[in-house]
Amino acid sequence: MKKVMMLGFMMLFVVSAVFAYQGIAMHNQVDVEETKFHELQENYFSLDKATRDGAAAGSELSANLVEIQKYPSTLLQLKLVGVGKILTGIYVLLFGILIALIMMPIRLGEMINKSKK
Repeated sequence: MKKVMMLGFMMLFVVSAVFAYQGIAMHNQVDVEETKFHELQENYFSLDKATRDGAAAGSELSANLVEIQKYPSTLLQLKLVGVGKILTGIYVLLFGILIALIMMPIRLGEMINKSKK
């Protein structure tokens, strides 16, 4: 019984560590993506307004504008999902701690009953 419980706690710990790692990796990716986003913006907005407005549909310049418009939602997704994964990892770890704290008095009661017999 002890081995099964310890294996369960180890699994909870591993799951929480995986979620936390994924969230931290997503947050690290935000810096890289923000750098790309700012470079893209700088290249696009360095051109004069007439050139930007006169870009033909399907051209590279209009494709850059579409990419610039999509980036904020991508960055927001990376940030929010990253935070969500970190919080999920913390929740799973706290759930494991809660189970351990609930099991302690039960195990203590079993040990006391064994010693009385």
